[in-house]
Amino acid sequence: MAHAEHILYCHCAFAEVVPAEVKRRVLGRLVASGAPFDAVPDLCALAARRDPRLREIAEGGPATIAACHPRAVRWLFAAGGAPLPAEGIEILDMRA
Repeated sequence: MAHAEHILYCHCAFAEVVPAEVKRRVLGRLVASGAPFDAVPDLCALAARRDPRLREIAEGGPATIAACHPRAVRWLFAAGGAPLPAEGIEILDMRA
């Protein structure tokens, strides 16, 4: 059986770097798609706490992460003790 892709949505709750309308649209489309996904209030906070969910995503196979700049997302995972692999991870920049 193929491993399902993990989808992670970051609401960027503690930094106003992503416009609220963009976050609403992205979250709405995820919900409407019916695909399973995880929504976290703030990826920065997960990294600061070294949340085990970061390692689950980093080591769990293909993943799509909707957050901010790809370089920042990779840095956050590394700072959280769970560096992302070079391949199999797609980072969607909601700031762009």
